[in-house]
Amino acid sequence: HQIASCTTKMLTFSAVVWVTGASSGIGEELAYQLVKIGARLVLSARRENELERVKKRCLEISNLSGKEILIVSLDLMDRNSHETATKTVLEHFHEIDILVNNGGRSQRSLFVDTSLDVYRAIVELNYLGTISLTKHVLDHMIQRKKGKIVTVSSVMGIMGAPLATGYCASKHALQGFFNSLRPELTDYPEISIINICPGPVQSQIIQNVFTEELSKLKNTGDQSHKMTTHRCCQLMLVSIVNDVLEAWISDHPYLAVCYLWQYAPTWAWWLLHRMGKRRIQNFKSGVVGLSQYSFLSLFQGCYLDSLSICCVTARMQKTVLSLSFFPSLFI
Repeated sequence: HQIASCTTKMLTFSAVVWVTGASSGIGEELAYQLVKIGARLVLSARRENELERVKKRCLEISNLSGKEILIVSLDLMDRNSHETATKTVLEHFHEIDILVNNGGRSQRSLFVDTSLDVYRAIVELNYLGTISLTKHVLDHMIQRKKGKIVTVSSVMGIMGAPLATGYCASKHALQGFFNSLRPELTDYPEISIINICPGPVQSQIIQNVFTEELSKLKNTGDQSHKMTTHRCCQLMLVSIVNDVLEAWISDHPYLAVCYLWQYAPTWAWWLLHRMGKRRIQNFKSGVVGLSQYSFLSLFQGCYLDSLSICCVTARMQKTVLSLSFFPSLFI
């Protein structure tokens, strides 16, 4: 109930929310949660047939009409198409209140085995594709002097991890870009730049990860140990409503590593070295998934059935606010 009332406050005027990567995973679930609170949607991804499926489900669970959910096929790597896509949205809705940059791909491969073409593709998709679309949408928001740019980064954008060097680099680039863009918009206080950094979340993104070669796919295994997509999107909405500049959304003990990386990096480097060696050994032997190389055993003393958000508050840019919430506070 608290989440519903909180998000309704943001969307009392049927805000137009453009979600990229909306054909599966976090983007799909976010679309379902947004339509339940009255948002008008723009759904984008490459797979138009999957977007039609998501739209159909959105209409089934909401009171919206077909005209209030727009499908715009979008390839983030085709930057020449982004201006046209933005014009299509504006011609239909005449405004864009919130852009959710969610599209992207992950990676599972060792650097020494990985083609540079893979790194080029990761940067083109996760980084350049995101900022290209943002540029066109931000031009519109500057004209209106209001809006929210929400980017789904990752905890890998604030720390490192073996087997994901290119993915981590692309997310670090997004963090640096949007943290630098934010102070450029001080003349527009009603435009918010919000970075969402999820930890391990159940998502189809792992079914399409980059590997050693562009044409190679990998089965990345069980996801039962990860946060549910539904819960992640609930906390994303709370962050968006409250203009949280940066939100870390994860279960413990994964979040504990983020805290270590932020406040005690020497310990984090030691821990990552220990974890990384085991992870690489398992990767080479064909074992995949965090739950399968005893990551949790490193934190048995601090494991909690809780969910946390580490925030930089929206209106006090020099203040860091760390909050740990038990589920009962939101459910």
